[in-house]
Amino acid sequence: MGRGRAKAKQTKVARELKYSSPNTDLDALQRELSSSPSSASTDDDEYEDEYSGRYDEDDWAPRR
Repeated sequence: MGRGRAKAKQTKVARELKYSSPNTDLDALQRELSSSPSSASTDDDEYEDEYSGRYDEDDWAPRR
């Protein structure tokens, strides 16, 4: 018992998300998409160096 109210709220929220059309700032989206991806690649390189020695390249099993 007591699940009816929670389910009704979930249904209401899901319906609002499905049928609402939020205002989209297309200029901000274009600026974000056209920015250079250099910051993401430096993060990947940092972790690649840290974890590169932990796994064998042949079978991807952890070294012991």
